[in-house]
Amino acid sequence: MERGQGTDSNAMEYSLRYNPPVDTETAAHRLVEVKDIFDQLGITFVLSSGSCLGAVRDSALIPWDDDIDLVSIIGENGLSPEVIYAAIEVFRTQGFYVRRNPNWSALSHSFMKDYVRIDWSCLYQFDGKVYSYPGVAVPSKFYVYPRYIEFLGLQFLVPDPPEDYLELKYGPEWMIPKRPGQYEQDVIANVETLQVTGDTCVIRIMAADGSPVGNARVTLAGGSDAITNEAGEAQVMLGGTSWYALTIRYPGHEQALYMEELEPDTTYVYHADSVSRQELGAAGDIGTLGNVLIRE
Repeated sequence: MERGQGTDSNAMEYSLRYNPPVDTETAAHRLVEVKDIFDQLGITFVLSSGSCLGAVRDSALIPWDDDIDLVSIIGENGLSPEVIYAAIEVFRTQGFYVRRNPNWSALSHSFMKDYVRIDWSCLYQFDGKVYSYPGVAVPSKFYVYPRYIEFLGLQFLVPDPPEDYLELKYGPEWMIPKRPGQYEQDVIANVETLQVTGDTCVIRIMAADGSPVGNARVTLAGGSDAITNEAGEAQVMLGGTSWYALTIRYPGHEQALYMEELEPDTTYVYHADSVSRQELGAAGDIGTLGNVLIRE
């Protein structure tokens, strides 16, 4: 798969599929540019997830991070869908490629420029909580009442207190640097279990020899838990079209898939060697793989 030209749909889709590490110097420039745009628009945003982790723990962007994570809260500081969509148009005029991301708990967009992906999640509040991908419940107060820290020579907002937020997101070992392939299960373990209602998709599990795998367990992070039938198919309940993290388990095999864009009434196929197959298509370094499942 081609990496694209750095500011186009190919670059965006490559980033979401292979999550290569960003160049930290370029990423710092893009973050400052994004901050300047938001400041001019009067939009409040908070460093979140890996960007918050790097800023607080390391006073730097994490060298193997694949994106910049920003959060705003809908209904706070005058943020409405209309304000969000107007801001998106400004980013387009400033040379960013913009992608709308399906998300059940947010209005989510990704910006791409110079091979740097910036994920801006505008979160809805649910009974005093927001949900940080892939579904970690975070009290809204962390984002509604953030604090400033000095980062990249400027003042940036982070959840307050940041240490408590980072433990909620990454677990008690958040101070230990962990690379892709090491941190995902820590995050999945912190996802709140929700009663998911809606439509289903089908995930078909195939063994290395091409035969269907029965009695495999497909667990959606925080959601449904399904067992495959003799045809290797599991009916997985979704809360709508969105990004999901899931784990596939059967004897001798366990695989966490951290970034899968799933849609109801659709069939997806997983092969025992799906991860290694996808890795072969990368044009350089890779991070956490996304969209490993093959859509039929």
